[in-house]
Amino acid sequence: MDPVPTEAPEVPTRTSAPRARAARRVERLCHATGVLLVLSGLAHLVVFAVDGGPWDGPVSWRKPVTFGVSFGGTLIAVAWVTSYLRVGLRLRTLLLAVFAADCVVEVGGITLQVWRGVPSHLDMETPFDTAVSMTLAVGGGVLVVLLTVFALASFRHRPSGPAGMDLAVRSGFAILLVALASGAAMIARGVVLTRTGHQEAAYHSTAPLKPLHGVSLHAVLVLPALAWLLSRTPWSEPLRRRILYAAIGSYVTAVVGAGVWAALAY
Repeated sequence: MDPVPTEAPEVPTRTSAPRARAARRVERLCHATGVLLVLSGLAHLVVFAVDGGPWDGPVSWRKPVTFGVSFGGTLIAVAWVTSYLRVGLRLRTLLLAVFAADCVVEVGGITLQVWRGVPSHLDMETPFDTAVSMTLAVGGGVLVVLLTVFALASFRHRPSGPAGMDLAVRSGFAILLVALASGAAMIARGVVLTRTGHQEAAYHSTAPLKPLHGVSLHAVLVLPALAWLLSRTPWSEPLRRRILYAAIGSYVTAVVGAGVWAALAY
């Protein structure tokens, strides 16, 4: 009687280890870049305390502060959260590298223009200002594409991780899509008003959507971080799920409230 053939053990491919190292390198790059962007934002908070000036408006120290902290935190969050997604290592490495570079361009362009004393967005006064403004607009479009790809990946395959992480990641990315849509709407409306000669109106047109954009932008960090913290408690899984559901419900309520306010004030 012939022996029953046994299945040969799977041999890892020769490229698996280098690809894994590349993924870790790009994660470290994103984390380091994110920290630098956050520190840049905080440094400009000190500049504001010393120099003074208005906090609001198209030319203020608020912009490098908020954009530096926001972009830096988002870059760190996306680099971490996407480790739970079922995305090819090569594709994830490429997307994260482009995302990190785009974040630097966005914060760098905004910071440059504030130091020059001119608006960073929707400014078409000179060829240089137009080039910076359009670069920031195109960079915003790139961010929308990259984050949408990650969001779709989170719904195409169930994210890995501790109990509740799949729900937190998917909810975070779903709410993030609201931030991307509101950001695209601000850019589009502002560009149209600027091109039609309504420069001052363009600067003020973004105000109603800013709370909606800001609130929904950071769900992709807050909700997965909560799921991670809950997974390290001794509480039962049903209790952790209820807490996570309550947090998601509260976040959605805040987003809806900001959306209603934006619709009424727009």
